[in-house]
Amino acid sequence: MTWNIRRTRTGLNVALAACTTAVWTTAALAQQTTQTTPTPQQELQEVNVTASRLGTGIAGTSTTIISAEEITRSPDMTLQDLLSRQAGIQVQNLFGGVDGARDTIDMRGFGASAVSNTLVLINGRRLNDVDMAGVDFTAIPKDAIERIEIVRGNAGVVLYGNGAMGGVINIITKTGVAVPNSYRADMSYGSFDYTQANIGANQSVGNLALALYGTSINSNGYRENNQFQERNIQGDARYQLEGGELYLTVSADTQRLGLPGGRLVTLTTSQVITDPTGTSTPDDYANKQGLNITLGGTHKLSEGVQMIIDAGVRNKDQQSGIFSTFGPAFDSYNNTTLTTSSFTPRLDAQHQLGDLPGKLLTGIDVYGSLYDSDRMLHQGDAPIHHYDLTQITVGPYFQETITAWGNTDIALGARTETAMVSATDTYDASAPGGAFGVQGVPYNNTQTDWGGHLGISHNLTDVWTLFGRVGRSFRLPNVDERVGSVPFGVPPNFALQTQTSRDFEGGFRVNWEGINWQTSGYVMNLNNEIFFSPATFTNTNLDPTRRIGFENGATYRISDPVLLKGSLTYINATFRSGQFEGNQIPLVSPWTGNVGISWNVFQKYIMLDADLRYIGSRRFDNDAANFQPMMPAVTLVDLKVSGQIERFSWALTVQNLLNKENYFDYGIASTATYGTYNAYTMPGRNFTGKIGIKF
Repeated sequence: MTWNIRRTRTGLNVALAACTTAVWTTAALAQQTTQTTPTPQQELQEVNVTASRLGTGIAGTSTTIISAEEITRSPDMTLQDLLSRQAGIQVQNLFGGVDGARDTIDMRGFGASAVSNTLVLINGRRLNDVDMAGVDFTAIPKDAIERIEIVRGNAGVVLYGNGAMGGVINIITKTGVAVPNSYRADMSYGSFDYTQANIGANQSVGNLALALYGTSINSNGYRENNQFQERNIQGDARYQLEGGELYLTVSADTQRLGLPGGRLVTLTTSQVITDPTGTSTPDDYANKQGLNITLGGTHKLSEGVQMIIDAGVRNKDQQSGIFSTFGPAFDSYNNTTLTTSSFTPRLDAQHQLGDLPGKLLTGIDVYGSLYDSDRMLHQGDAPIHHYDLTQITVGPYFQETITAWGNTDIALGARTETAMVSATDTYDASAPGGAFGVQGVPYNNTQTDWGGHLGISHNLTDVWTLFGRVGRSFRLPNVDERVGSVPFGVPPNFALQTQTSRDFEGGFRVNWEGINWQTSGYVMNLNNEIFFSPATFTNTNLDPTRRIGFENGATYRISDPVLLKGSLTYINATFRSGQFEGNQIPLVSPWTGNVGISWNVFQKYIMLDADLRYIGSRRFDNDAANFQPMMPAVTLVDLKVSGQIERFSWALTVQNLLNKENYFDYGIASTATYGTYNAYTMPGRNFTGKIGIKF
C-alpha cells in the first residue's frame, strides 16, 4: 500500500504542476484576446468568483439565493430546517434534532444516499468528503453567512464536479471588505438546557480587512443520551492589491454528540408513545474535530478578465463508540482520520463573440483525500480492520455563457474528471472480536468520467422568463460504500461503479408587481445508482432508475412591511427495474410544502416571522420492498418574534408551536416482521430566547 500511496501522491504533484501551467497559459491567451478585442457594448454581470462560480445563475437552471437577512429572520434554528423550506429539499433528522447535528439534506429524492448526492460547498470549495459522514452544518457559524446559493438538479456538475447530482448548496461567508468596523455578541437560552453564544467582528486596517465569527452551543437534548456540545470559529483575512487581493480563511470546530438511537415499535408495543424521550443506547457517542484552511489570491489580468488561484487543506478526525444491547462481544469503536487537499485555479473572462457579449469560466479542480480508519471492538483494542484509501481527482472544466438578441442567455459547459483510487484492508483475525471477519481485496483503479450542461434562459417579456436545460453528471462511490457494512464472511466491495445521471428540465419565472414565482419540471434518468440492499446487506449498483417531479416556489410582497412566501414540491422517486421495480424509494416524501410570512409589525422594533411546513408520508429506511406501513405525514408550525432597538436586538422563537408529539422524520424498518421499526423521535413544542448587542 505504501507504494500505491506514494505513486498517487506523485501523480498529484504532476497534476498540480500541469494544472498551473495550463491555467496560466489560458490566462495569457485570454489577456491577449481581450486586449485586441473592442470593448463590448453589453457586459454580463460580474461574478465574485473567489467564493462563487454561480454569478447571476447558470442559464437554464432552477436557482435560489437565500440572503443573510432571510437567515437572520427565519424562525428556523438550523440551516437544515431553513433549507427544507425551499422547493425540492427534504431533511432527515437522526439525533433528536439537537441544533441540526448531523442532519442530512436531500435534494430531488435520494433518500438514504442523499448525503452523497447533494453537493455542499463553502465559498465554492467542497465540504463533502470521501466518506459518508455528511456535511455538518452546525460547524458553520450562522452569523458568518452572507448568502446561500442553491442550484437544483445536476446543472452544477460542470462548475463543481462529482456528486452534484441532486443539486448544489454553496454557502458564501462574510468578509470584512467594504463594510464598517463592527463588533457583535449574542446569547440564547432555550428548552432542554440549550445555550448558545455567538461573537462576530469586522475590522479594517488600511488595505487589510479582517472578519471573525465564533459559536458555542451546549444542550442536553430532547432525549436521553442526547447531549450536544459544539465549538466553532471562522476567520477571514483579505489584503487588497492593485487589481486583486490575497485572502486567507481558517475555520476550526469540535463536537461531542450522544447517540440515543431509535424508539422501537412493534405490533404489540410502541416506545414512540410510551417513552419517546428514552434510549436503548445510553452510552453510544460520536465525536468530531475539524480544521479547514484556504489560501488564495485574485489578479485582474485586463478589463473583464480575472484570475483566481487558491488551495486548501481540510482535516477531520472522528471517534465513535457503539455499545450493543446483545453484549460487549458486539460492540464497536471507530477512529478515523480524513485529510483532503485541494488546488482550484480558475479564470473568469468577459469577452465578445462578434456582436454578442460572453462570459467564460474555466479552470481545473484537483482534490486529494487520504483516509485512515481503525475499526476495533473497544477503544484501546487492536484494530480488527484498518482501512486505508487514497483518492485523487483531477477535473478540468469550462462553461461559456452567451447573450443573444439581448434577451436570451445560452450556456454550454463540460467537465472531465479523472479519479485515481487505491484502497487496502489490513485484517487482524487475532484482534479482540476479529475471529469471524474477512479481509477485503486490495483495489487500484483509474477512471475518467464526464459531465455536461446545455441551458437556455429566454426573457419573453420583462415579466416572464422561460428556461430549460439538459445535462449529464456523475457520482463516485464514497469510501463507506466501498467498505460497507457487510455480513460475516463477505469482503467489502471496493469496486463499485460510478453512478451517472441524465437530466431534462424546463420551467418559467415570473417577476411582476411584488410577485416572484419559479416553477420547473424535470426527469432524471440514472444508471448504476449506488444503493444499500436490505436483501444482501451490501452496497450495490442498481438497474436503471428514474425520478420525475415538479417544484414551485414563490414570494409575494403585499406591502413594504409584509412578505408572503411558499413552496410546493412533488417527486415520483421509484425503482424502475430490477428486484424492487415499481416500488417507492425509501425516505422520500412525494409531497412537501411550505407557507410563511415575514411582517414588520412596527418598523424594525417588532418583527414577526412564521412558517407552516408539511412533509408527506414516506417509506422507512430499509423498506425498499415497500413491505412496512408508511411513516406518517406531519405538519409543523414555527414562530419567531424579534426586534432591534438601536444597537440591541432580541428574539423569541417557538418551534413546533402546535405541539405535535411523537413525530419523527427518520425511521428504519425490519425487512422481516410487519409493523416493526425503529423511529427517531423529535421534540414537541420548545422555546428559545435571544438577546444581542452590536457596536
